[in-house]
Amino acid sequence: MTSEIVEKPLLEAVKGRRQTRPPMWIMRQAGRYLPEYREVRATVSSFLELCYSPKLATEVTLQPLRRFDLDAAILFSDILVIPDALGQVVSFETGEGPRLEPVTLEKIAGFRPEGVTERLGPVFETLGRIKSALQPDKTLIGFCGAPWTVATYMIAGRGSSDQAVAKTFAMTQPEAFARLLDVLVEASAAYLVAQFRAGADVVQIFESWAANLDERQFADWVVGPNRRIVELVRQQIPDAPVIGFPRGAAGMIAGYAEATKVNMLGIDYSMPVGFADAMLPKTLGVQGNLDPIRLIAGGAQMEARAREIIAGFAGRPHIFNLGHGILPNTPVEHVSRLVDIVKGR
Repeated sequence: MTSEIVEKPLLEAVKGRRQTRPPMWIMRQAGRYLPEYREVRATVSSFLELCYSPKLATEVTLQPLRRFDLDAAILFSDILVIPDALGQVVSFETGEGPRLEPVTLEKIAGFRPEGVTERLGPVFETLGRIKSALQPDKTLIGFCGAPWTVATYMIAGRGSSDQAVAKTFAMTQPEAFARLLDVLVEASAAYLVAQFRAGADVVQIFESWAANLDERQFADWVVGPNRRIVELVRQQIPDAPVIGFPRGAAGMIAGYAEATKVNMLGIDYSMPVGFADAMLPKTLGVQGNLDPIRLIAGGAQMEARAREIIAGFAGRPHIFNLGHGILPNTPVEHVSRLVDIVKGR
């Protein structure tokens, strides 16, 4: 007797096969807007402790799928586990976000990507646990932060609105910055390969800080490193399905897609639907792009905009998502209504 192969609609969309209705997931879907997440978070002393606890990270990964008819689970972790595994001091301050001990030239010279995956063993255990608990039609998404985005935190020691500290470092210390990007490319690629081997069906590269770069910086710091990660991953995982999310890429989005060879593009909420649909090959899938504030406000405006997005991308593979992460003050009932809209209920 042979077991029946169950299709995963979201994975099929990433691979370029348009679905009868767009599958969906929500960036940061496992998080603070859910009361059950807050209950689990209160049981640990730090955010990283939660990320490195396979039992608890599995639990919070699965929580949104118990509430909503979503088509994918995304690994509960953080993009900054890579610098943590490299030996940089990383912490998360309540209400203030991540804090890192800013890197020095000496520390950059001493970073070694080898051994990063060994130190991130708990993450791969989490993936295995999630995989075994997921329904067969649900896609498991792994992820990493893109080198430029992760480097901005490593250099400045925190997030910022303009990445000025990181940009200044990159332009005044080009050799050290190139070395840092190289380390992050190698570590990130190895991390994604290990995620695939642990059970991930698809991975997403989060380039969250691509908006404040000129075209040369975007080519050198975003496109080049992202392309190299995809190439390195596919050397070991042929045809690995990859979603690229260069937030704020604007008019450079088509060039990013062509150069990196990602399977699907995540687009942010500032990207006009018509522009994206016209600029990108019809065979290339897109993911997005509802404004998270629309989800907070809810009501008729949210419903109308969700339907506009679905209609605008009806001629290509499309995964419905927000154009950035869900916000902590989002009403749970608004999420339920959005899922119903996307599912045609």
